[in-house]
Amino acid sequence: MRQRLNPARGFTLVELLVVIAIIGVLVGLLLPAVQAAREAARRMSCSNNFKQLGLAMHNYHSAFKQMPMHGVGTDDGNNAGQNWWTGYTTNNHWRLSALVGMTPFVEQQALWEQISNPSAQRTDGNTGAGIGTITNPWPAMGPTPDNIQYIPWASEIPALRCPSDPGTGLPSLGRSNYASCMGDSHWRAQQGELDPDVGPTNSGYAQESRAANRGTFIRHKSMKFRDVLDGLSNTIAMMEITTDLGDKDTRTQGKKHPNGQPAQTEIRDNPHLCYESGMIDPLRPQFWVAGAANEFDAITKGRGYRWADDQLMQSMAFTIAPPNGAVCMPHDSNGPSHAGGSSRHQGGIHVLMGDGAIKFITDSIEAGNQQNPVVYTGGTVANRNVPGAASPFGLWGALGTRGAKESIDTEL
Repeated sequence: MRQRLNPARGFTLVELLVVIAIIGVLVGLLLPAVQAAREAARRMSCSNNFKQLGLAMHNYHSAFKQMPMHGVGTDDGNNAGQNWWTGYTTNNHWRLSALVGMTPFVEQQALWEQISNPSAQRTDGNTGAGIGTITNPWPAMGPTPDNIQYIPWASEIPALRCPSDPGTGLPSLGRSNYASCMGDSHWRAQQGELDPDVGPTNSGYAQESRAANRGTFIRHKSMKFRDVLDGLSNTIAMMEITTDLGDKDTRTQGKKHPNGQPAQTEIRDNPHLCYESGMIDPLRPQFWVAGAANEFDAITKGRGYRWADDQLMQSMAFTIAPPNGAVCMPHDSNGPSHAGGSSRHQGGIHVLMGDGAIKFITDSIEAGNQQNPVVYTGGTVANRNVPGAASPFGLWGALGTRGAKESIDTEL
C-alpha cells in the first residue's frame, strides 16, 4: 500500500500574532533603555567637553599667570559717552568672554589666528567696499561679538557645545553651552570693576563690584587662582547652560518684569520676584505666560547665542536660583539681571570646579532663602547681605563664592 505523507505543518494565524505581540513588547522595553544609553553617552561627551575647558583654563593660567579675563578686549578711544552694550565695528569695546582667550588651548589655534590678526573676510563673502574687506579690514580681536559678518564670532566650536542641546542656527551666531561663574550676587556684575565708557576712574562701580561680585570671574578684571581663597576644589569656575530654542523657556529667554526698569532694585532685594509676579505659566512652570512680543527681551538675546560675548545671557551664570531656575530681569537682560546654570540633561547640570573637576549638581541642591536680598554695598545684617557675609543662598550660593569662608563638608 502507498503510505500517505502528512503535509508540512505551518504557523497558524494565532501563533503568528502571538509572536508579533511578544516582539512588540520586547521592542517597547528595549527602546527606553536605548534612549537612556544614548543620553548617558551625550552626557559623558558633555562632561568631556567641560573637562577640556578646565584643562584650557589651567594651561592658560600656567602660560599667563592669570585666568582668561571675562570682559576683555580693545577700545579705539572713539566711544566716549557711548553705551557699553552698543555694537561697534572698529573695536570690541571690552566685550569678549573668557572663552575667547581659551581658544588656542582647546585645539582652535587657527580660529585664534583669525581673531588676533586683522582680517579681510566676511561671512557674506563680500570683498568690495565696507568693513571687513581688503581696503577696510576687521581690526585685530574683531568687532563687538554681535556682528554676524565677522566669521570667528559666527563659528560654531564643537568643544563649546553639549550634544544634548539641539539649539542651532539663526538668530544665534556661534552658540556655547558653558558660562563663567560670576558668584552669588548679580549687582553691578554687568559693569564689573571697570566702566568701559569712562575707564578705571569710575570708583563708584569699582567699590560696588568689589562688595557684590564674589565669583571666580569678575567682568573686566584680571583674576588669578590665588584670588580663590575658599580653595579651587570648593568653588565653581564655570557652569553648563542650555541655549535658547525660541520657545519662551524660562531658563533661556528673559521676560520683562511688569514694573520695568524700577524692578532693578526690586529684583536685587528679592531675586525670586519673577516667580511671584504672575509671569510663569502655572500649568507649565518651565515656560513664561504667553504675551505680546514686547514683553520679552530682544530675540537676539537668547541664552548662549554668542560664545564670544561676555554679556549676561551669552556667557555669565550666577549661583542664586538653583540649577534650571528662571532668568529674572527687569527690562533688559544687559542690566541688573540674573540667570543660572541649566541643561537638557535630566535632573541637573554639570559644573566645572576651579581645580578642573567636573561635578553633576542636581536641581534639588540646597539653595537657601530664594527671597533673600543679594549681597551689595547697602546690605544689612538683618537681611544677611552685608559685604563679606556668608551666601544667603545655601550650599549652592557657597559654591559660587570664592572667599566667603563657607565650609563644604560633603562630597558633591
